[in-house]
Amino acid sequence: MTRLQPPPLSLLDKYRGRDQQTLYSTTVTVTGGAAGHGRASGIARSDDGSLEVNLRLPKELGGPGGGTNPEQLFAAGYAACFHGALSLLAAQAGVSIPDSSVSVTVDFGRDPMDGLFVLTVHTRIRLPGVERAVAEELVRNTERFCPYTKMARQGITNIVALDASSE
Repeated sequence: MTRLQPPPLSLLDKYRGRDQQTLYSTTVTVTGGAAGHGRASGIARSDDGSLEVNLRLPKELGGPGGGTNPEQLFAAGYAACFHGALSLLAAQAGVSIPDSSVSVTVDFGRDPMDGLFVLTVHTRIRLPGVERAVAEELVRNTERFCPYTKMARQGITNIVALDASSE
């Protein structure tokens, strides 16, 4: 059995290329399921088979609940990414954070600007035993480093391709 290890600190090394350097790529495909609607009854599957999740509309949005929803998946990804970035930066700074945790709440709501939908993220970081000034600096640095935080703040490049049949 392979012993789990954190990623190498070399991930903190600056990249100086002209174009984005992809380090990892994954694909998750959602199909519509029984209701023919990915959010209400879909199934999300990763290309490597490691992830297979039944999606269900939460009761708060008129669904039956009983499954995962996109907001939970986003919150999980955001919290995991932020915690990972925080852990790398803490290790680089020689700060021990063994009991740390990151909780992310995602609010799905109405956007007052256009009347459509908007996501709001609330992030709570626990760093027990770490001096407040040190913790604040770690969190500030993590906010600059974490790709999810950068995406939420700056937006994301989204390249859309449509596969449609004219038959």
